[in-house]
Amino acid sequence: MIVSAFGFLQIIFASRVFFRLIRFAAKERIKTCNQPQPDRLSIILPVLNEAKRIANCLDGLIAQTAEVKEILIVDGGSSDGTQSIVEAYSARDSRMKLIDASPVNQRWTGKAWGLNVGLQHASLTSDWILCVDADVRPRPLLARSLLAHARRTGVSTFSVATLQKLSGLIDGLIHPSFLATLIYRFGMPGSRTRDLHRVQANGQCFITRRETLIRTAAILAAQTSLCEDITIVRRMTECGEAVGFYETEELLVDVSMYADWRETWTNWPRSLAMHDQYYGWRETIGLAEVLFVQALPLPILLLALIFALPAWTVSLNAILFTFRLGVSFGLARAYRPRPWSYWLAPVADLPAALKLIQSALKRRHNWRGRTYLRAASGTFEPIENSK
Repeated sequence: MIVSAFGFLQIIFASRVFFRLIRFAAKERIKTCNQPQPDRLSIILPVLNEAKRIANCLDGLIAQTAEVKEILIVDGGSSDGTQSIVEAYSARDSRMKLIDASPVNQRWTGKAWGLNVGLQHASLTSDWILCVDADVRPRPLLARSLLAHARRTGVSTFSVATLQKLSGLIDGLIHPSFLATLIYRFGMPGSRTRDLHRVQANGQCFITRRETLIRTAAILAAQTSLCEDITIVRRMTECGEAVGFYETEELLVDVSMYADWRETWTNWPRSLAMHDQYYGWRETIGLAEVLFVQALPLPILLLALIFALPAWTVSLNAILFTFRLGVSFGLARAYRPRPWSYWLAPVADLPAALKLIQSALKRRHNWRGRTYLRAASGTFEPIENSK
């Protein structure tokens, strides 16, 4: 009875995942463009103690084409020399401006505060806002190509599925497992949606019209969110905006998210769980799909070597695991270079799924020297400074 009920749930969840992937099979990508665009944009980069990794990002930003009117580096109170580095780059490119946004408002999470301050300082003559993180490395044609994509497709808000650089062999196991949970919950990049339960975002490289940010008050909606990028786009879709999520045809931006696998394991699930004020039963089902369809087929197949499980259970989980291997092949292009441990990532799926579920259920989170407590509404309130 238990085995039958479990298998029935797997079939239901797997059907939802497969239907989602088939439904969004036609994919668009961002094409590299070297043709000048008529629009102008402001880049906003919120930072806090990024001295060890910001140089690559700033090198890429000052190499952007003339469509970039200004580069606003919004500092939340760095104490590691980040501001000095930014000032040195400002001497090389007059578009770059350092904005001291410290102290961070206690009613805001750090990055959301930085985005808010950056938007307030953005030039009124900029049509677009491009938000990036300090761990990204933009290529010179990034901004121009994003504007061209917006003009060609008519999508005024979208994120880039950035190329990922891993820190080592263990990161090669767990990072792809976490990334695969997005495929199971949302499908592959390459489409747009107005459904706040299906929308994706990547705050590492996110572009939108300035007017849209202001009209929807999307940054304000993310004021107390620990996944501010997804909360921003959920608010936008709530206001009727279509939001896209796309890969690029050629390398336009890559990212080294964390220094080592421990940071990946500890920090990424905090935002990857996407628990905010919009979180509900659909998001809970998404986590169940990750557990039943992505994480459990391999353990069940291993158990079948020891216990006499029904033949249909073994066949079902063999199909699901084969599908998981297909996801690995599909995701391989997101990693360059790709360590050999990448191909063993499915063995980390169960720990990754449980970590993600734990993060979604967890009420107390520590991030960037502050402690947050999740309220019943899904928002996170700072409760103390960590010592």
